Amino acid sequence: MIPYQRHFLDNGLEVIIHEDHTSKIAVFNLLYKVGSRFEKTGKTGLAHFFEHLMFGSSANVPEFDRALERAGGSCNAFTSPDITNYYMTLPSSNLETAFWLESDRMLQLTLTEKTVETQRKVVIEEYKQRYLNQPYGDIWHHLRNLAFDVHPYRWPTIGENLADIEGYVHEDIWEFYKRHYHPGNAILVVAGNVNPKEVMNLAEKWFGPIPRGKVTNDIIPSEPVQRGRKEKVLERKVPTHALYKAFKMPARGQEGYLEADLISDLLGFGKSSILEKRLVRGGNDFASIGAYITGSVDPGLLVFSGKMSEGITASHAEASLNEVIQEFLSLEISENQLQKIKNQSEAMKSYESIQLLNRAMNLAYFAHLGNPDLYWEEFEKKSKIRPEQINNWANKLLQESQASVIHYQSIPS
Repeated sequence: MIPYQRHFLDNGLEVIIHEDHTSKIAVFNLLYKVGSRFEKTGKTGLAHFFEHLMFGSSANVPEFDRALERAGGSCNAFTSPDITNYYMTLPSSNLETAFWLESDRMLQLTLTEKTVETQRKVVIEEYKQRYLNQPYGDIWHHLRNLAFDVHPYRWPTIGENLADIEGYVHEDIWEFYKRHYHPGNAILVVAGNVNPKEVMNLAEKWFGPIPRGKVTNDIIPSEPVQRGRKEKVLERKVPTHALYKAFKMPARGQEGYLEADLISDLLGFGKSSILEKRLVRGGNDFASIGAYITGSVDPGLLVFSGKMSEGITASHAEASLNEVIQEFLSLEISENQLQKIKNQSEAMKSYESIQLLNRAMNLAYFAHLGNPDLYWEEFEKKSKIRPEQINNWANKLLQESQASVIHYQSIPS
């Protein structure tokens, strides 16, 4: 367990404190409950765009990074389909600097035309470099769009297309900020060599006066049940053919989610996985292959992805993958197989918990799901899953009618 204290300010800000006096630093992690799943068609990518805008200036802070560096700190952030997360590390003696900086940009971010246009250029360049000019870089644009018909998971966090990013006007940006960036939509975790009473005093001092903001219940369209296999062929100038095959799976916290996670690990995680043994070391079709889940708040995807060996087409490789999957569905998983995967999961969680920043992020993320204790409750539930549960859920999930498949074909330069 990760020890913590949990409090709520009158304006709705959730404050979680994790003391660790073996550390000389403090971590300041602020999670906003907004990601690309809260966006609308034609205005996609705003959550990620704001991640960039937030490192500009605010009313009392001309340059966010420089002010933090003067206090001996560093910072970063990330955006996912479900959340946007900002984090800082700094000497615990300078903790108040983090409160000042983060509260100022929550209340009064400077959205000048110069700042907006500078960051727009940065994001457009990122889009081109990572998604258009990178081999296989556009796969998530196509795979998400193929797998989801109506849910906002059908576009990646950076945005559905360049036109959306190019088209944001001041009203779009300001409305997004006021709608999502306020205390009632945020979770603050302060961890490390800190005093809980001091942390709460600082929270009240710097965040307490900020208005609650209107918490809106965005209606996110539910994805309809998939009724048949979906397939798409892409032809690109890439090094080798590739295969991406995704199956629909339950949302995090729903029945079947943890089983799907274990299924992906059994089949495709690491050098001892079934797919690695059968299709890479024991076969000639794949140069590499793996499996993973998207781990999303709403129903997401269990994905198989692999690069082909020279001369092997994606369609031929998919037939080999299907053969292994069908064998997996017909076999009974042994206790030893399952326990090995659980042990790997436990080792990863233990390693993850060594880092103070990881602990802070996990407390914030699981608080966002409903309760920080879910971090360990989820692990405990996973440790008790039986082989027959894996078999049952594998047969429910790994059905062709639930598959979305992309054959990524290499063409000559």
